Amino acid sequence: MDLAAASLSPLPGGWSGQMFLAEVAGERSVVRVYAGPGGGPGGGPGGGQRRGADAEVDASLLRLVRGLVPVPDVLELKRADAATGMPALLVTSYLPGVRGDLLLPDLDEAGRRTLGRHLGVLVADLGGMPQLEAGPFVDATLRVGRWEGYADGLAELVGAAPLDHLSPVEREGLAAVAEEVQALLDTVTRRVLVHGDLSPGNLLVDPATLAVTGLVDWELAHAGHPFADLGSLLRFERDPAFTAAVLEAYAERRGTPPDRALALARAADLWALVDLAGRRDRDPVAARADRLLRVVARSRDAAAWDPDV
Repeated sequence: MDLAAASLSPLPGGWSGQMFLAEVAGERSVVRVYAGPGGGPGGGPGGGQRRGADAEVDASLLRLVRGLVPVPDVLELKRADAATGMPALLVTSYLPGVRGDLLLPDLDEAGRRTLGRHLGVLVADLGGMPQLEAGPFVDATLRVGRWEGYADGLAELVGAAPLDHLSPVEREGLAAVAEEVQALLDTVTRRVLVHGDLSPGNLLVDPATLAVTGLVDWELAHAGHPFADLGSLLRFERDPAFTAAVLEAYAERRGTPPDRALALARAADLWALVDLAGRRDRDPVAARADRLLRVVARSRDAAAWDPDV
């Protein structure tokens, strides 16, 4: 694509100021600009671990899963040029559809169940892509590296995370639930490809059929726990019809009973909640995760919920 001739307009959502819709002679594509030294978020799994290879890793991931889950085609990859200061660019095909977080609130119960089943299949398929070990993808070959400064267990993460804003009672409760959660997570030893931010906001959906047309924003992808993406999807989506449909479809695809899958999903997502809470002042999603984490800590229950979250 001739980017110089393209009309570029910022895309809402995702990384503000980094994703653009490009149009040339009526043809649409999406341009992602990888500005800055890591190009991606920092902190937890998938973030800040790629040593500047974000564009290459994202391109390889899209090529890997293309045909297995709905993702855009990679059209062009331009590596960063240190001599000129030009950042890396990734150009992908444009996918139709409405963001799931915009569509879901307006669906009736039948619609929520239909979309839930589609998403349950999607998460189950991702959870079936095996990896030999857990860690970040560090280069274009999708070699798995090691987390830098990241705890080996949830209890250790809780102790090391910047959570001084929690009350003593909350810290004690979180430490207790972390021990229980890690014991449950350790019963599953497989490692798989994890999207890392599988939320309705990163899904494109056909509003007529409710089929998923795209899973986007792979910046936090890594090799990790099979139930991490299910936990991310259901973190803030607590509608019974939607949740039941997701879990039913997941069970049909992967064979894990809904109750056990949900328990493992809530447990796996506690890693993300702790990590996000440490960035609560920088991101509204992280601030919401922090509020949920405090509910979990006070109740000592990884499945706890408060509608005010």
